[in-house]
Amino acid sequence: MAEGWTWDETLFAGTAVHYERGRLPYAPALVPRLAEVLAPDGTGRLLDVGCGPGALALPLSHLFAEVVGVDPDPGMIAEAARRSAGGEAAGDARWVRLRAEDLPAGLGTFTAAVFAQSFHWMDRDHVAAAVRRMLVPGGALPHVSDLKGERRDVEGLPYPAVPYPAIVGLVKEYLGPVRRAGRGVLPRGTPSGEAAVLARAGFLGPDRHVVPGGQALEREVDDVVAWVFSLSSSAPGLFGERLGAFEADLRALLRSRSPEGRFSARVPGNEVLVWRTPAPAGPSR
Repeated sequence: MAEGWTWDETLFAGTAVHYERGRLPYAPALVPRLAEVLAPDGTGRLLDVGCGPGALALPLSHLFAEVVGVDPDPGMIAEAARRSAGGEAAGDARWVRLRAEDLPAGLGTFTAAVFAQSFHWMDRDHVAAAVRRMLVPGGALPHVSDLKGERRDVEGLPYPAVPYPAIVGLVKEYLGPVRRAGRGVLPRGTPSGEAAVLARAGFLGPDRHVVPGGQALEREVDDVVAWVFSLSSSAPGLFGERLGAFEADLRALLRSRSPEGRFSARVPGNEVLVWRTPAPAGPSR
């Protein structure tokens, strides 16, 4: 976890209901690429660590006999369960409210464990060691993130870009200049260096896969508002009694940049780093 910051249960409080509408989708080719890389035979089990509302576990569920999503936020687990019960899970799915630091928690063994933009919130050395013990020999750990350095300008698209710098400025006016995270702050952001952590835990690799994005999207004001409230740094609970005033100012800002109330955006690409546990030893001679 970030130096000087301690996790608390309010980190994502109130954000889950905004995820489905607010967050940009994964690149359309991500799930097919993961299916190609993992080569599941439909009998294995997938663990999604920090599953959120099931954004990745649900579209991967048709590849496994069972998916198990764990997340410490009750809202995330409730939203994942709602979507699963609504038919988005293609097979058996379980959603467990649990901090990753409490694994293995009797959940059994898995053929694959995925982290999708969640690992940086955890005690990474502790979690990596626990997950390695939960994976079968030769099991896979895909670490999924947005593709860094990718240009996503909206030149040639019909509407203006979402005014991200202005939104960040407005959040700072209400919450202060240092990034908020639950009851604490992150003056230096979240940590990096996942490769060293996973190597220390005994994982092999990684194999790197790039999944291009760039597909055009149309975003409405409500979508952008939902995106803001889906972020830990601007979670609804952080605003307290000023939440209504902030939302009114946010909507006014967005309308000032696009009187039509529409914005253009592009789907981000994804980077997948696939780590593996050592394969089982061959027969001795």
